Amino acid sequence: MADYKDPEKEKKSKGTDKTVCGYPISIFFIVVNEFCERFSYYGMRAVLVLYFKYFLSWSDDLATSIYHTFVALCYLTPILGAIVADSWLGKFKTIIYLSIVYAIGQVAMAVSAVHDITDTNKDGKPDDMTFHVVMAMVGLFLIALGTGGIKPCVAAFGGDQFKDHQENQRRTFFSIFYLCINGGSLLSTIITPILRAQECGIHSKQSCYPLAFGVPAALMVVALVVFIVGSGLYYKAEPQGNIMLDVCKCIGFALKNRYRHRSKRFPKRQHWMDWADEKYDKLLIAQIKMVLRVLFLYIPLPMFWTLFDQKGSRWTLQATTMDGNFGALVIQPDQMQTVNPILILTLVPIMDSLIYPLIKKCGFNFTPLKRMTVGMLLAAVAFICAALVQIEIDKTLPTFPSASQSQLKILNMGRNPVKVTLSNDELLDLPAAQASDKYFTFREEVISVSVDGAERSIDLAKGERQTLLIPANLSHQWHLMQDLTTKPQQGNNAIRFVNGLATGVNVSASGADFGLIESHDFSNYSQIKNGKATFTIRTDSQSCEYSKEFGFGSSYTFFIPSTLIFGPACQDSVTAAEDIKPNSAHMALQIPQYFFITAGEVMFSVTGLEFSYSQAPSNMKAVLQAGWLFTVAVGNFIVLIVAEIAKLPKQWAEYVLFASLLMAVCIIFSIMAYFYTYIDPAEIEAQFKKDASDDNFDDDDDKKKPAIEMVKKDPIPYSLACNCKAPGTIGEDKEALQESWRWRDYGPAGGDLCARLLFSPYKWGELLKEDSGRQRQHVSPKQNPRFGRGFLAQGENGREVNC
Repeated sequence: MADYKDPEKEKKSKGTDKTVCGYPISIFFIVVNEFCERFSYYGMRAVLVLYFKYFLSWSDDLATSIYHTFVALCYLTPILGAIVADSWLGKFKTIIYLSIVYAIGQVAMAVSAVHDITDTNKDGKPDDMTFHVVMAMVGLFLIALGTGGIKPCVAAFGGDQFKDHQENQRRTFFSIFYLCINGGSLLSTIITPILRAQECGIHSKQSCYPLAFGVPAALMVVALVVFIVGSGLYYKAEPQGNIMLDVCKCIGFALKNRYRHRSKRFPKRQHWMDWADEKYDKLLIAQIKMVLRVLFLYIPLPMFWTLFDQKGSRWTLQATTMDGNFGALVIQPDQMQTVNPILILTLVPIMDSLIYPLIKKCGFNFTPLKRMTVGMLLAAVAFICAALVQIEIDKTLPTFPSASQSQLKILNMGRNPVKVTLSNDELLDLPAAQASDKYFTFREEVISVSVDGAERSIDLAKGERQTLLIPANLSHQWHLMQDLTTKPQQGNNAIRFVNGLATGVNVSASGADFGLIESHDFSNYSQIKNGKATFTIRTDSQSCEYSKEFGFGSSYTFFIPSTLIFGPACQDSVTAAEDIKPNSAHMALQIPQYFFITAGEVMFSVTGLEFSYSQAPSNMKAVLQAGWLFTVAVGNFIVLIVAEIAKLPKQWAEYVLFASLLMAVCIIFSIMAYFYTYIDPAEIEAQFKKDASDDNFDDDDDKKKPAIEMVKKDPIPYSLACNCKAPGTIGEDKEALQESWRWRDYGPAGGDLCARLLFSPYKWGELLKEDSGRQRQHVSPKQNPRFGRGFLAQGENGREVNC
């Protein structure tokens, strides 16, 4: 009786035949879904390392480590998503369920960035950092599970929507699909850093990480809604089983079987995968061998990703110490990552249509493996460029005191110049209302400072920078101010005011309020963004404005002298002491390293996938995709290992270390590539299928032979025969045996073993338990061309049965 099929279920799985411009209408929902999802992922990732550093107050090393752990998880979970989709839920349900998990993770990240939740004292900083860290880690785990889980499903699900006659439309769809990936990435890495640079908050204004994470979360919700809206239009293929599971089982069986027959008495086989041929088809084994050849070449590849993915961590942190002013355009540190997708969209067509054809015309055989080798070299060059840029940055950084040192600057608050003598006999002439142009370094904890004959003992703090305020009346108290010992965060400028007036003043600016500053006192630091800032200085009866243009990462102390004249002259009255110079290394210096790393990506990644697919069987593409993504994950874990073990004091030295490691790996890969032989998997598969067809033809001929041929010989007890369809069982039916078993004569064969079941887990005794008195004889593989594929039984007349 035919199987009953539910017509409603069948209709549901087939989708709709409606098309727009020749394309299934359902793919438009999938394309919009992918754009929104990629915007969500790359937008969140663009600001992630700065969130770790500046919001959670983690060190550069910890921020880098957690960032790369997250990226590694994003490239490990696709394997899980593929198995779940192909073996259990199907692509549609997998995308739906994991997208919900994904959206929850993005919302958790947005909530974790709201500082007002735990800011009980309303100072702009979270009071319970544990809450924010836990929320962030939970959110990142859910995001990694979601984005990785749907990664192998969405593109394949889109391909399922096309029918056989729509092959051209399917190819165009994949081009549009990957254009959406790069488009979402490009837009998000431009927009989310701008959102982060805004200030928001309920009680106090801080960098708007909630908005920077909230917009990607909203886009992920939109992606989910759009995908669900198109539900009735999709073709939903039923799960067909996952080839990766079959591959893993076959490899596991081969290893297990090889271990069980590790004794020297068992003949060796040409390849260790041949030990699986008792249970698995020869074609599958041959396909796995082809895949393993490619996976062997993958071993050195993680080192490329170790360098490549640092553009989102180390390079972004490097950009925070640089000048992002490009004239009409001011670039945020995390926006420099947009150079990568822009260059990809530019270099891919240039490479394919110009560079590669030109090299071919020159007569050079630029094979895929050679391209990948050059790509790895370019990535190493990119990190050499990063090291040179870091050396230039280090030249502009101030020299902060060590743990055994103290640094001191002196500010003259009086109306007249003074002569200052320090304990190390350093002489200094300070003009009125001016500060010393440098810091003086001391190892002593107590120093003496003499000003025009008035001497004081000053207690210094080890490892700190301080400014000594010399009052106009030397008999008054001398104050010490604590200065910054690090560059201001996020490229901002740290500003404070010292009031030399006889009355208190209020100082305010856009985005900063210094509050009331008492006479001969000073304010706390406030963060001012780059660009022109105007400060309003106000007393009870009068006010004036002071303006200054700021760069990135500087620190200033502004002194309001007792001679301040309110009015237009206020601009010239206020004096500025530059404690930390602004960033002078321009972000444009990073463009060469982005160019080389992107050129390396195009030659390595695009070519690598092309090569892998050309060298693998048609049904093993998913296995290679999983292997490729696994190399990305391993590469990110290598960053953690090297960063923790090396602990290099200079960042440029770490860049050189990574470049050196990749160069060494590149040499190893080039040697492996030299000995690699290119194959045509389709031709090999076709040959195997042809051989299998010939074997079936031979079997049919044998079946047609009259049964009387066997009667001429003494029959073998049927209880000795094994069942070809179920090895290890005992044949019982004579007619069935005559139709399904081969009978062959073999001459005497030497050997030190009784007839036993070689290359098989089944015990010979189970086959002979009904006939223990029979004579047994060993047959060598050379005498039996099918040796190892089935069972051998020996009768007393010397004939054998082979299945």
